[in-house]
Order: sequence, then structure tokens, then C-alpha cells
Amino acid sequence: MGTGEVRKTVTLLAVSAYFGVLLLGTVGLWISWHRAGLSPDQPIAFPHTIHVSKLNLPCNFCHIFVDRSKHAGAPPVEKCMSCHRTIATEREEIRKLTRHYEEKKPIEWNRVYSLPEHVYFSHKRHVKAGVDCKNCHGQVGAMEKIRRVSSLKMGWCVSCHRARGAPRDCATCHK
Repeated sequence: MGTGEVRKTVTLLAVSAYFGVLLLGTVGLWISWHRAGLSPDQPIAFPHTIHVSKLNLPCNFCHIFVDRSKHAGAPPVEKCMSCHRTIATEREEIRKLTRHYEEKKPIEWNRVYSLPEHVYFSHKRHVKAGVDCKNCHGQVGAMEKIRRVSSLKMGWCVSCHRARGAPRDCATCHK
């Protein structure tokens, strides 16, 4: 192999390595941006692992409107403080909770799931139909940080409706 061929090979390897690193970096950024939307940061870290898995609290203990409203609802600060006036008060996240309570300031949770305005969805209808929360929200009790596990895109919902024999007429979900 001559000097010219060695240079060409080295140049080709250097260019390939450069574009390979560039491609990997781009894919890595895309994945991190994509995943960031699946698990938004919250003003107070709420460990579902403790409340659901260890304490066996049912979803409707905190999400008090789930069986009677379109929205499941986040619990009012007073609900949290019914336990946390005395439990784990030394933890920073409970201190944040206490400050909200004392200042009579609601916690502004960041939505994990959202649907377009033209879509009508009722938690109440799904709960009354016997759909388990896990079907859409996954194993929440195993999540240290809550994340979106279902796309909630139309095809995903229609597949579930088809499997359960639920209405698939457009007016069911589009108002």
C-alpha cells in the first residue's frame, strides 16, 4: 500500500468517524428531547412508588374526580397535608408541600397527558366501564417519576375501543 492510498484511507476513516459521531449526537439529542416531553418535571417530586406500591393507595384516593368527572384531577394540597402534617415532614419535597399549604397556594402540576381540543375524553366513562387505570397510564406504582406510556393517538384509542366492544362512532370522542 503506497503513501497516497494510506492518506486516502486515513482521510476516509476520519470523515466517516466525524459523520458517525455527528449522527450519534443528533440521534441522542432527538431521543432526549423526545423523552423529555414524556416525563415532565413537577414542582414537587411525587413518588408514586411509595404511595401506590408501598401504601397501596388506590388512584381515586388522590385523583378524587376520576369517577365523576371528565378530568381525574390532582388532589388539593389539603388532601396531601391530611397525612403530611406529621409524616415525613423533614423531607425537602414535603417542606415544599407545606409551604404551598401555608401560603394557600395550589400546586401547579405539569400535565403528563393532554389531548387536542377537538377530542372529548371522560375519565368517568372509562372508570364506569371498568377500564383499569393501568390500561392507559401503565404501572404507575413502579414509576419514581410519572411518565407518559400511551400515545393516546386516535389509532391507539380506536384499537382499545374495538377490543372492548366500545363505540367507535366519531361523535363518541369528537365534539
